[in-house]
Amino acid sequence: MAKTSSVQKNNRRRKLAAQYAAKRQRLKEIADDLKLPAEERFAARLKLAELPRNSSAVRIRNRCEVTGRARGYYRKLKMCRNQLREQASQGLVPGMVKSSW
Repeated sequence: MAKTSSVQKNNRRRKLAAQYAAKRQRLKEIADDLKLPAEERFAARLKLAELPRNSSAVRIRNRCEVTGRARGYYRKLKMCRNQLREQASQGLVPGMVKSSW
């Protein structure tokens, strides 16, 4: 089980990223538009840099919904490999059967 502080920190990052997503996207479009003057694009980059770092979607870490583990994460199931195996053995994951031979 991951530290609860790590999970909470990641949840705060998700919330901030959602809050600033539209503003960040608009500033990126201005900064990448080559038709605009260089000063305007540079000003957009400066405003982008002033936004909180945790509002960037790149800083969000995929974590297991059950345990909070960050490694061995399956995106499709939002679960780490350990929990996937355990729950598949118990028959809790639809369509997945643990094979043994």
